[in-house]
Amino acid sequence: MKKTQLTAEDFKAMVAIGAERLSENAEYVNSLNVFPVPDGDTGTNMNLSFTSGAERVRLSNATKIDQLGSDLAKGLLMGARGNSGVILSQLFRGFSKAIEGKTTLNTADFAEAFSHGVETAYKAVMKPVEGTILTVARESAKAGVKKAEHTDDIIELMGTVLKVAQIALDKTPDLLPVLKEVGVVDSGGQGLVYIYEGFMESLTGEKVPSAEKVIIQADVTEIAHQENYHNVSHSIATEDIEFGYCTEIMVKLGEGETVTDTFDYDTFRNHLNEIGDSLLVVADDEIVKVHVHTEYPGEVMNYGQKFGSLMKIKVDNMRMQHDAVLEKADAPSKKLEKVPYGVIAVAAGKGVHALFKSMGVSTIINGGQTMNPSTEDILKAIESTNAEKTIILPNNKNIFMAADQAAEVSDADVVVVASKTISQGLTAMLAFNESVDLETNKANMTAELENVVSGQITSAVRDTVIDGLAITKDDFMGIVDGKILTADKDRKAATIETLKKMITDDSEIVTIIFGEDSDENESKEIAAVIEAEYDFLEVEVQEGNQPVYSYLLSVE
Repeated sequence: MKKTQLTAEDFKAMVAIGAERLSENAEYVNSLNVFPVPDGDTGTNMNLSFTSGAERVRLSNATKIDQLGSDLAKGLLMGARGNSGVILSQLFRGFSKAIEGKTTLNTADFAEAFSHGVETAYKAVMKPVEGTILTVARESAKAGVKKAEHTDDIIELMGTVLKVAQIALDKTPDLLPVLKEVGVVDSGGQGLVYIYEGFMESLTGEKVPSAEKVIIQADVTEIAHQENYHNVSHSIATEDIEFGYCTEIMVKLGEGETVTDTFDYDTFRNHLNEIGDSLLVVADDEIVKVHVHTEYPGEVMNYGQKFGSLMKIKVDNMRMQHDAVLEKADAPSKKLEKVPYGVIAVAAGKGVHALFKSMGVSTIINGGQTMNPSTEDILKAIESTNAEKTIILPNNKNIFMAADQAAEVSDADVVVVASKTISQGLTAMLAFNESVDLETNKANMTAELENVVSGQITSAVRDTVIDGLAITKDDFMGIVDGKILTADKDRKAATIETLKKMITDDSEIVTIIFGEDSDENESKEIAAVIEAEYDFLEVEVQEGNQPVYSYLLSVE
């Protein structure tokens, strides 16, 4: 069987089966995590990210391959979780850009799309590391470009891409010594190979999906609408609603007899902003979708028709809706005003949440290890914070890229302070000052990160050897600034030993935050041992209720 053109139908099936193969093997990808800690979530993150893109493709009615590529890229962008998910989204963002204007793809087009995806992903990573998903993507794309010079068969080219991807994956331990030491290949690279296997299976017809995977995913516009309406409907009197009609339109750009103007996003958005509020404009090269609260819905529709034909119209009388809501409400609250500053922290555990709140954090995203929030989750938090200036504390390096991506996509004024741990996030808040500008706060809070040593105590999920340290399954491990330094069958002993490795003559304060599987009594016993041996230290014990880690430790 030979295929010289890749059609939209072909690509849709490839994405569906690629998503299925990744989903089936997500737990195995998780198991390839280098450290034997219960946070091996690369497979989960890649699966959730790619499924988000695949679901958008599944629902698309596009008949051209470039349109489906754009759908995949958009879905991946909004669903991207963790560094692996964000890198995956960038690979297919570049892929999508390379096939713009294409109805079908030949081998040269297909190979160039893989190659452009690699270029985009490398640019998105500040310090690319070889022996990772990036290497697997680059080597396979390079082989695809070379193969395209000698074949016009899409299936043959995809076979080469998959074969070289597997070869590159097998070589990742030679590029990253820690992989070789633990005896695994790179988890992100493995996830990408599973996707490529799905692509190949779809093209050859050797396998078909056993069942369609349906993921219900809220539309971003609808989320914005619902949250805004919920806030407004409960907080003001009906007569105080300035803009009474929730208006939504979808415009097919450049189509219809009413077109008089060429679409420009900024001009379009600025005009609508003058005639309403709660504005959200989402656009690509063909469609613009608008959600706005206005007093004159007809004016919004007429303005939209200057740029194309109206595909969808929806108008709700919010004053009538508000009256209905007030009949059920005990009492209205005050109108929600924008606050000057908002700080968003990613954290797990009600006690940890309370600590961040006490430090001045306004919004908590429940997440962290094994629960990386998506770009969309962070965007929702930015919006709900309702601040003129917003700071994000990821508190986990695997959330950095999703946080950066959310800050870049958001229309708000947002910066990310690159806190790697809960301890760093709490310490960064010591430098937060509402009276200074956003960049100054970012600089001061980032500088504060260097003043704390972070430690975690968690249990090993398998036997291994790391940096010469033998670790047995269920051992309690002490991790200091990302490196495993101790392992012991006894949790208390492991915690004390870890703290000793963190403390120096310059240390002043030790904080012990106990998790949901530990208790205050043991924490106080640990604190007593440390205070007895280091009489110059102040030791604090806090309840964190966090999962995964028995103890979160900090030394300042």
